[in-house]
Amino acid sequence: MDATDLAGPLASIVSGALGKLVDVEGVTRLPGGASRETWSFSVRDADDTVTGLVLRRDPPGAPVSGLRLEAALLEAAVRAGVPVPRVVAAGDESAGLGATFMIMEFVEGETIPRRILRDEHLARVRPLLAEQCGRALAAIHRIPPVQIPGLTGGDPVEQLRGLLDRLGQPHPAFELGLRWLAETRPPRSAETVVHGDFRNGNLIVGAEGIRAVLDWELAHRGDPLEDLGWLCVKAWRFGSSLPVGGFGTVEQLVLAYEGAGGRSVDTDALHWWQTLGTLRWGIICIVQALTHTTGAVRSVELAAIGRRVCEVEWDLLELLP
Repeated sequence: MDATDLAGPLASIVSGALGKLVDVEGVTRLPGGASRETWSFSVRDADDTVTGLVLRRDPPGAPVSGLRLEAALLEAAVRAGVPVPRVVAAGDESAGLGATFMIMEFVEGETIPRRILRDEHLARVRPLLAEQCGRALAAIHRIPPVQIPGLTGGDPVEQLRGLLDRLGQPHPAFELGLRWLAETRPPRSAETVVHGDFRNGNLIVGAEGIRAVLDWELAHRGDPLEDLGWLCVKAWRFGSSLPVGGFGTVEQLVLAYEGAGGRSVDTDALHWWQTLGTLRWGIICIVQALTHTTGAVRSVELAAIGRRVCEVEWDLLELLP
């Protein structure tokens, strides 16, 4: 569906959700989003009030979606004090958009990592972002898992092992990493809600810092250190030498996380989760590329991600003792 096709169903859905008739304007496809489409648009009501909104929509042919679950997570996140966009509506293809979808408020700010790390107008706030991430993660991990029925869990090492085996590709570095992870696993922690993709690139940043945490599609039950380790994966530094998202230090992240009520962070355990996150990203790169090469979703962006596998193998080997 193009912008013209989307305008009518969007007007109907948002009118129903807001309880008043609105007209839709400026439907525009946004860049990025290898696994889901993102569109911006505005609605105008009878009082001529204009409100900016965002549509997240599964692409045609995509696997079964978790966008309805993601909407429930955002609503729970608001209650826990996590900065997130407000959900306006969520539904499936029967609503007329041709796919499962979620509509949420538009939050002004920057999401492109290289701009967050380099633009002059964000220079003042960059040193604060690691601490703000720590506080946001502590809030996420306060969300009671029982509030999110259907949130899955499981052993992450076994899940990665099973996925790599199913892919049927030889990757000795990943095999070595899986063996090390299995042999050095830290003690299990009580499960919390884990965002699953908390990183530079899934944050909206403004002059005062983090305005919203985005992309909850990989959320699950698990060890809270998984989120902290994922944020420290080298891929999310985008060329910066700073280990936390390219904008801060591990010490800043951990002190803020623990100070905001997060659990005590063991540095060895954090390194283990960073290593697991690095291996996980490498396997995701393979899966993303196969999504394109098998024809499930044709995308140059997905194809290009596959070229990063060897880069991640190198990052993984540098982490292993």
